[in-house]
Amino acid sequence: MHVVGIMGSPRRDSNTDLLLDAAIRGAEARGATTQTIRVCEMSIHPCVECYHCAEDGQCSIKDDMGPVYDAFIAADSIILASPVFFYGLTSQAKALVDRCQALWVRRHVLKSWAPRVEARSGAVIAVGATRGQKLFDGVLLTAKYFFDAVGMREFDHVLVRGVDGKAQIRDFPEQIERAESLGRSLVDSAA
Repeated sequence: MHVVGIMGSPRRDSNTDLLLDAAIRGAEARGATTQTIRVCEMSIHPCVECYHCAEDGQCSIKDDMGPVYDAFIAADSIILASPVFFYGLTSQAKALVDRCQALWVRRHVLKSWAPRVEARSGAVIAVGATRGQKLFDGVLLTAKYFFDAVGMREFDHVLVRGVDGKAQIRDFPEQIERAESLGRSLVDSAA
């Protein structure tokens, strides 16, 4: 079992970072191998809608996205973690998601990649400062289509409202435990 975490927060030791770390610990406690992709420490350019990927499933942009595609193809589970910026993912995380159009083309157009979706799970961790009723709607809708592109079924999520200060999530140990439990559950569900 291999779990890939996507850290979409632009700052280290953020609330989202701490929750993703907890989920990764939970997965490792159940014997999973893990990898964390820190989007903000990579050079990932936004999609330019050139349609090159429609020809062969390969993106024309040469940056750090190549190894990310490989990681997603090899993953049994992916955890997409992002703070909520204007009811959506961070721009860095969204650029990564948009670049997965190449994987979507491989699956749905070229039929050159056929992952066993029922055996692969995607989870979301999102943290937002406000308490708005629809705070996570944009994140969850984007995640739904991202998981489809990378050949994952939606599994579960940890959504935390009303947390904004750096590392403020430490004041909410129950949320950290929820994230760790999410990581354990991802592995347990695959067994």
